[in-house]
Amino acid sequence: KINPQIDKLRRGVDILVATPGRLLDHAQQKTVDLSRVEILVLDEADRMLDMGFIHDIRKVLALLPKQRQNLLFSATFSDEIKRLADGLLDKPELIEVARRNTASERVEQVVHPVDKGRKRELLSFLIGRGNWRQVLVFTRTKHGANRLAEQLGKDGITAAAIHGNKSQGARTRALADFKSGAIRVLVATDIAARGLDIDQLPHVVNFELPNVPEDYVHRIGRTGRAGREGEAMSLVCVDEHKLLRDIERLIKREIPKDVIEGFEPDPSIKPEPIENGRGRGGGRGRGGNGAGRGRGQGGNGGGAGRGRGGNGGEARGRDGNGGGGGRGRGGNGGGNGGGVRGKGGNGNGNGNGGGGRGRGGNGAGRGQGGGGEANGNRSQSRRAPSREVNGNR
Repeated sequence: KINPQIDKLRRGVDILVATPGRLLDHAQQKTVDLSRVEILVLDEADRMLDMGFIHDIRKVLALLPKQRQNLLFSATFSDEIKRLADGLLDKPELIEVARRNTASERVEQVVHPVDKGRKRELLSFLIGRGNWRQVLVFTRTKHGANRLAEQLGKDGITAAAIHGNKSQGARTRALADFKSGAIRVLVATDIAARGLDIDQLPHVVNFELPNVPEDYVHRIGRTGRAGREGEAMSLVCVDEHKLLRDIERLIKREIPKDVIEGFEPDPSIKPEPIENGRGRGGGRGRGGNGAGRGRGQGGNGGGAGRGRGGNGGEARGRDGNGGGGGRGRGGNGGGNGGGVRGKGGNGNGNGNGGGGRGRGGNGAGRGQGGGGEANGNRSQSRRAPSREVNGNR
């Protein structure tokens, strides 16, 4: 609630910790004056970029004095982060606690190939066989985290889920139970796990591979800390082979594969598109209707691929109708086959876009922005933890 925050601001503060959206709300209501800020700290910069907050960050920067000290912290160091740092910072000092996008050498990594429908069974088997007492498990979605925690409970393994839809109190209790040993498995999404510091965590499991390769490095970095040994396992089905190749390309090494007897993958199963990536639904829609899966800018976002300002079915199309699979810019993209690329029209996209943010159009869908959902016409909306927005904004 904003009123208690206003009361505290009126009494004066030396340090202000804020999300970009809420800080802009206060600035617009003139309940905060940023003209005399001496030090700006951007924490979790990679995650803020991933969630689409760069425009809000730039608005905040415009309210700050030009002479100030800037600090930028990021768990991963992608090209996008480097560009942000180059544009924001003035001849910065770069401090790295590890080589860029590399996992600790003390973390033993392994991939267990398995069919998607048997992942939960394999996870329970591994926990029981190794008598693991403390396991952090990552899923892509909040619903998946809830479902997995419930299924593990039915297998006799105490588990809890933490994600953006859980209250802060519920997350705090789950983490305390995990650290004390009251529960053996903590199932988390990438957003909820940011900032988790669990001393001597022995096991991390990727129940589902992340869509962003850098997130893999961040996930397995929860173990093998402070000079201790750690173990990171990934349960990989045929749908995730491309994600695995992207991860191996990033970390510049091939992860050993170990097929568990009795859980051999069925070679007759064909890969299917990963339905739930960074989010479901409308991803990002600008100036149009954001629906379907993935990212649509300037048009109707739905279907498969990435659509900017046009009907991008599955393919890449310029100046006409594009079919096939992939990215569509304008034109009507649908069906199979090639096509030319065009701009304008309705954009159908299916990809890794998380839902929640829409400018000037209907942003429908659910994303990973801290559990926010948005439906309806919005000229601009910002994601906030565990928040739903419906209607015109």
